[in-house]
Amino acid sequence: MLHKVEGLVIRTNDYGETNKIVTIFTRESGKVALMARGAKRPKSRFASSAQIFIYSIFVYQRSSGIGTLNQADLIDSFKNIRSDLKLTAHGAYIVELLDRLTEDNERNPYLFELVYQTLVFLNEGIDPDILTRIFETKMLEVAGVSLQLRHCMLCGNPEYPFVFSMRHSGLLCNQCKYEDSNHINIQDSVIKLLRLFQQIDINRIGNINVKDDTKRQLKDILHHYYDEFVGVRLKSKRFLDQIDHLY
Repeated sequence: MLHKVEGLVIRTNDYGETNKIVTIFTRESGKVALMARGAKRPKSRFASSAQIFIYSIFVYQRSSGIGTLNQADLIDSFKNIRSDLKLTAHGAYIVELLDRLTEDNERNPYLFELVYQTLVFLNEGIDPDILTRIFETKMLEVAGVSLQLRHCMLCGNPEYPFVFSMRHSGLLCNQCKYEDSNHINIQDSVIKLLRLFQQIDINRIGNINVKDDTKRQLKDILHHYYDEFVGVRLKSKRFLDQIDHLY
């Protein structure tokens, strides 16, 4: 039976001399792996559609294993992302994180809209660092380890100031911070932004102006949290870190 879906290419793998396995994230069916026969040939009808970030209508034959791609009608290639090294690095990290934290064939229209709109804004020139931090924050919920940012994790005190505790997976107030000698002094602005990132509808974001030192702490907190509680090791993250040092 043929299936028609709207999807984003989030991963490609060479298969044999001429074929590719294309992993797409779809609105209708979640993550789906498809065999694109002949896609490595320059004149193949799938040569352009079997590339990362491509957004298309895909028609494929479903099977018990990998499906077979029959047709791909391009909607958007996100050319600005693909032509800029920094944007490419951010985009690659975003789609690899999505890939690693989702299972095959699990329908999730919210998650599709999140990754699609994140790439749209990235392509349109919205701050890539902030877009990536928003995406990371929201993907923590997918991983089942959301940040707890409303009150002290030990006594429930909701009043500032706070420190951040990896041991307790969230905030500690001034009275409780001594329960974790390795706590991190966190800016109030960082807490407020992380709360915003958890709640904001990705379709409603505009330009968010954030100071460089605030950006650095956002990145450090989130990446330490991912290392501690998610444990994914991504090639694209290493590449992104290298690119960030150049800008």
